Amino acid sequence: MTMQIRAAVAREPGADLTIEALSLDAPREDEILVKVVATGVCHTDLVVMAGHLPTPLPVVLGHEGAGIVEAVGDKITKVKPGDHVVMTYNTCGACPSCQSNEMAYCYEFFPRNFFGTRPDGSVAFTNGEDKVHSNFFGQSSFATHALANERNVVKVDVTSDDLALMGPLACGIQTGAGTVMNALEVQVGKSFVVFGTGSVGLAAVMAAKVQGATTIIAVDMHDSRLSIAKELGATHVINASAGDLVDQIKQITGGGVAYALDTTGLPDVIRQAVDAMAPRGKAAILGAPMPGSQISLDNTDFMSTGKTLMGVVEGESDGDTFIPKLVDLWKAGRFPFDRLLTFYDFDQINTAIHDSHQGTSIKPILRMP
Repeated sequence: MTMQIRAAVAREPGADLTIEALSLDAPREDEILVKVVATGVCHTDLVVMAGHLPTPLPVVLGHEGAGIVEAVGDKITKVKPGDHVVMTYNTCGACPSCQSNEMAYCYEFFPRNFFGTRPDGSVAFTNGEDKVHSNFFGQSSFATHALANERNVVKVDVTSDDLALMGPLACGIQTGAGTVMNALEVQVGKSFVVFGTGSVGLAAVMAAKVQGATTIIAVDMHDSRLSIAKELGATHVINASAGDLVDQIKQITGGGVAYALDTTGLPDVIRQAVDAMAPRGKAAILGAPMPGSQISLDNTDFMSTGKTLMGVVEGESDGDTFIPKLVDLWKAGRFPFDRLLTFYDFDQINTAIHDSHQGTSIKPILRMP
């Protein structure tokens, strides 16, 4: 059996999405049908639309979905119809990383999140005889309804009115905050710098404040973003076009920063992050680079100062525990991620994507009809 839904379909690289009526499969025994209330637009969606990642077309993207459980398969015990949920990234549950509770490094991360099919190769959407790829990040939430599973659904204790805010906790906000809190483990009284103040970078600023960092530096090209960073907890801001960044960071910190985070994926910026660190400093990179890009470091400086450079996926977060933690911090007024959100109606999806490209919207959220 199938049901009729509306979804935004990516059919050609670089082209606008088209909103179409599709047929969606009924949930299988291990699947969860979610009525999507709202979903975030993430940079990863834009990268796939541009053709830079191996997701096949046509496909329904979207991977920051929040909604209400409508139906569950016979094997589902984690949630029930009526539960409020956030849909996050998908994992296999069986590989060494998953068994060690390091799901962000699942051995099947790319197949489960980017290949546009269920694990058996089937797709959940059709448009007449036309098969449309599905299961993007285990959800494809640029749609009025999505199929997910127990591995990537997180129950959240929020009101119906607040549920529409929660989608970005599934990826972008989780990635920035989780990198600070889980991967870097920023310590009380230490210094921290983030390069790039989009939604991920600003989430990192808020998380560094939660962690008790006393010097929080935000770097960006846009003064408007830097102004928001100061309001959210940055103690210092630097416009990247104004002078030597490394020298400025060392002057602010008295010799180098303890923790650094790059959200840009640009090799030259990553080099600046490493060069700006104090001895034994720790840096994380999580920006999506162009395929084949390489990082160049001063090997003598890197080795002799005991610095660390690490790649991070999804903030090294276990969604079942970390997303509710962020919700609790938000309720307590300590993690005001809702200040980053701009809402659009679902049929304005291409406008939302354009505004994200232009930087006029930090984190676009699509409300479903």
